[in-house]
Amino acid sequence: MIREFGEGVRMLFRGFGTWRRRPGLMALGLVPAIIAGLLLLAALIPLAFSLWTIADWATPFADGWAEPWRDLFRGVVGIVLFAAALALAGAVFSALALAIGDPFYQRIWRAVEADLGDPPASDGGGFWSALGEGIRLVLLGVLVAVVVLLLGLIPLVGGILGPVVGVLLSGRVLARELTGRAFDARDLSPADRATLFRGSRARVLGFGAATQLCFLVPGGAVAVMPAAVAGATVLARSLLERTPVAPPPPRPGSVSAPLPPPVAHPPTGGA
Repeated sequence: MIREFGEGVRMLFRGFGTWRRRPGLMALGLVPAIIAGLLLLAALIPLAFSLWTIADWATPFADGWAEPWRDLFRGVVGIVLFAAALALAGAVFSALALAIGDPFYQRIWRAVEADLGDPPASDGGGFWSALGEGIRLVLLGVLVAVVVLLLGLIPLVGGILGPVVGVLLSGRVLARELTGRAFDARDLSPADRATLFRGSRARVLGFGAATQLCFLVPGGAVAVMPAAVAGATVLARSLLERTPVAPPPPRPGSVSAPLPPPVAHPPTGGA
């Protein structure tokens, strides 16, 4: 399991290797990440300066507590609130960056697929698909933030347990969303994707947790996003190699679809 987790982390580093092969293309991927990062900073910086006020407002029952327990408790509450906000911010950042930069990230994905060989013919969805996935990612991020907040309120261990679980859950969500384009291009059903993820849980978790931890570093989300898209493509291909799934039936009218049998005409009588 530890080896598989480390292999998932290595997938992210392989994504960074794309900078060496295609620096211009990867640099374009920074543009939507910068825009999304600036939008999030506009929300997170005021929140960081307001944490003590929010923690004070949320814990009126602690007003009569003796010092230093009151300030210590409210400090932990503030940390937990910010951890929950960061868990949500990671999902919101990815959703914004993927929606804004869909054309850029599609080119990165296509380039990595070509480097790996045998790329799919489909482009894996477009803007509206990215927007729908982004909305789902934000909703999952809200759920993860609530879980982190509830775990963080557990006495003694909550201050550590909440952030750790937040990184792992957020990372798993990120890994599933970032591999979506590669699976969309292959017309994989939700059941097929669940089979792939179930066969490599530790690897998926390693990639996602490493990505999420990079996102938590100031400026890290912007710098890592293009590499995360490239690394997720490598991860998706590794999952397909480890757990092959049956290809979907060809669509009617496609080149690979079988031709209908010829219609038999009754013989015409001769004179």
